[in-house]
Amino acid sequence: MISPNTIQQITSRIDIIDIVGEFVKLKKRGTNYLGNCPFHNEKSPSFTVSPVKEIYKCFGCGKSGNSITFLMEHEKYNYVEALRWLAARYNIEIEETETSPEQKILVQTSDSLYAINHFAQKFFSAQLLESEEGKNIALSYLQERGFRKEIIEKFQIGYNPDSRTALTEALIANQFNPTLLPKTGLVSNRNGDELVDNYRGRIIFPIHGNTGKVIGFGARVIGKSDRGPKYINTPENDIYIKSKILYGSYFARTAIDKKNECLLVEGYTDVVSLHQAGIENVVAS
Repeated sequence: MISPNTIQQITSRIDIIDIVGEFVKLKKRGTNYLGNCPFHNEKSPSFTVSPVKEIYKCFGCGKSGNSITFLMEHEKYNYVEALRWLAARYNIEIEETETSPEQKILVQTSDSLYAINHFAQKFFSAQLLESEEGKNIALSYLQERGFRKEIIEKFQIGYNPDSRTALTEALIANQFNPTLLPKTGLVSNRNGDELVDNYRGRIIFPIHGNTGKVIGFGARVIGKSDRGPKYINTPENDIYIKSKILYGSYFARTAIDKKNECLLVEGYTDVVSLHQAGIENVVAS
């Protein structure tokens, strides 16, 4: 838990114009600031931010609150995630209250899984966009399907080389704990002592949680293949619970709020295609 002292430091540093202005274009109007509401579609600005009272209020849809509730509403953070975002913005070191040994292990494991996923996503993206194998096999296939480079980069789509241990070797070379790698689903333990890549020769779709962190992956065969199922998905673990997330929800959150409508489609490529076409209030199971 974040200590009361840290919470006090965070709240004392908050500048609501700085925070809201990160997401909304504001113009000074008297003592307040005015902009288009980020929570619903409007042409005439009715979203008011008061730097004196440290609150915002939309006179169109009725949304109101302070900097923390704005982050929770706009970015879909919970209270603790909003505090951590603010602490990072103002370079405040987070002091934690005493936790049990069991809780510490859970937190350490979760942090390690996030770190592994982050590294893997960067690795996959580099393989797709920079390696000859990735460009010739995977990127050309995506481009044939009509996906432009900017949408590929937005969704951080990547490629896992058709090699037994390319990702595994890169993870181990960067000091990641080998015992945690199978838990991510990216790596399999063969014969009890051999670690090998699980998604070889597949296009990789990272799955983002509500804060934008990568919590899992979906791996798709290229074209038609007899090598296993069309899609392989990350198993559930400490940070990825399938019943609590929809693919694309991180990228769709603002559009869903504005339109008050969410479209549910079949798969990853449907979400990406619709975003590319300008329809962003869309997710997949």
